[in-house]
Amino acid sequence: MASDEVIRGMLYLSLTIVGVPGNAAVILAFLLLVYHENRLLPADAIVLHLACVNLLVVAVRCLLETLASFRLASIFGDLGCKAVIFIYRTSRSLSIWLTFVLSAYQCLSIAPPGSRWASFRALVSHYLGFVFLLLWLINTCMSSAGILFSFGTQTNSTLIHHAINVQFCFVHFPSKLSRDANGATQVGRDVVPMALMTLASLIILVFLYKHSQQVKGLRSSSGGAASGGAEQRAAKAVVALVTLYVILYGVDNGLWVYTLTEGKTMKSALISDLRIFFSSLYAALSPVVIIVSNRKVNGRLRCTAQEKPVQERATSLSTM
Repeated sequence: MASDEVIRGMLYLSLTIVGVPGNAAVILAFLLLVYHENRLLPADAIVLHLACVNLLVVAVRCLLETLASFRLASIFGDLGCKAVIFIYRTSRSLSIWLTFVLSAYQCLSIAPPGSRWASFRALVSHYLGFVFLLLWLINTCMSSAGILFSFGTQTNSTLIHHAINVQFCFVHFPSKLSRDANGATQVGRDVVPMALMTLASLIILVFLYKHSQQVKGLRSSSGGAASGGAEQRAAKAVVALVTLYVILYGVDNGLWVYTLTEGKTMKSALISDLRIFFSSLYAALSPVVIIVSNRKVNGRLRCTAQEKPVQERATSLSTM
């Protein structure tokens, strides 16, 4: 096994080790929350959906790439490449758009009660399931190129002209125009939510700054302690997620544009590997941010961890 394959396998393994348990823990925490409280707030539903999609990204792409890199499984035939690339592209784009939906909803959550924006937030909450369905339909259709043009091996020398090398697969487009059009569509699909979520985060940051100034004024006038509510804590967590997204997906899209500017298919899959690594890094690290910053998730996981040894002690005492 070549050294570059070992390094590649170790990088994807590290993402799998962090991303799969992390996203699974977030999903478990929200499922336990639903079980105990019989309800889930809209913002929590968005985070839960985001964790499910991120788990799909890490499991389908990073885990399978790890197995293939260490030659533990033969997955990437024609059918395997079509399935993996399609599912990865769909779940990746859903992760992007759900992060935007989360930032936009949190931006609406800080709107004053009775305002037009507060009414719009209530409307979004009511039709949140429809929003999820619409995102799935749009992103599934926009990822159809993964099914149409993906192949497991380079079966024809003409592939060298209009294909994208992703190590174990080639995405072969019928012409340069179709390749560039598909690439531009993907860039637009990423840049639009990136710009919108950046705007939403800037609005949240301005609100947090004004709120901190008001808190300082209250402290100086009353001499007491004033603290921000749950909405302010959630807003800070969303800004952290958006910042992480913009950095990692910004690098990903920069590498993707560079790939499109190349006239021929790259013989090395290094650029594609870097793209996949940086985009998957968000899916692996975002649950860490959620667990640290979200009190509901953090508290529910702590309760679960504390209940287990108590149950074990009770079981051991009953058997004595």
